[in-house]
Amino acid sequence: MSVAADERPVRFERIQQPRAHESVAEQIRRHIELRLVGPGEALPPERDLAAMFGVGRATVQHALRLLEDDLLVETRRGRRGGTFVSRPANDAHVMVELILRIQRQRDEVEQLLVYRATLEPPVAGLAATARSGDDLAAMRRELVRMAAATTEFDYMRSDTAFHIAVASATRNSFLIKSVEDTRARLSDAISLLPETDAWHSRLSDEHAAIVAAVELADEEEAARAMAQHIAASNQGIRAILDAIRRRRRVGSAARKEERP
Repeated sequence: MSVAADERPVRFERIQQPRAHESVAEQIRRHIELRLVGPGEALPPERDLAAMFGVGRATVQHALRLLEDDLLVETRRGRRGGTFVSRPANDAHVMVELILRIQRQRDEVEQLLVYRATLEPPVAGLAATARSGDDLAAMRRELVRMAAATTEFDYMRSDTAFHIAVASATRNSFLIKSVEDTRARLSDAISLLPETDAWHSRLSDEHAAIVAAVELADEEEAARAMAQHIAASNQGIRAILDAIRRRRRVGSAARKEERP
């Protein structure tokens, strides 16, 4: 006996309830990916983490073991012990791995650049109409930190925090998460942007223009200023992608010539 079209068996998948320790691990992982906490830096003590997340210490310990298994953190014993973000073993090796990873992700990076250029300007516009005094203070605080940064890591951490502060001013959790996700996925490519004073000066001017427009509640100007900033950043990233591709082609051609 055949089954009629409207009598097809319905199949549902069993719901997998998220476990608390996985949620804790994911949030810490996101902070590491966004470079909001850097190599060699200590995470808060387990007791403080448990209070922050509203979970027991056993849950925090389970989450930290997951991150340790992924080589993202390491535990040190003793009076100055604690849980620290892992440091790269070899800077040269890390750079090679970084470039190879970006090569593999080139198509995804290009799509993310288009998505970012579409997403962040209207987010800045909305921030201009929804921001509070605390939001403006958070943005200005990151401008000051970028100006005072003595390492590229510190600069990029404040740069990331600035963009998240703009998104947070929208009061829209979906937009905030989208900006965070995009920033995290582009983190490798962004880390290869120039470290020169001229480049940082340009970024500072662009960031300041965004804050000025947000402070004036000028939605159109805030979106325009953010669009200009994202366009400059995307142009730099695309130049890096092209340079990596040319380097790969030259290396491939050289290897072919060396063959007997």
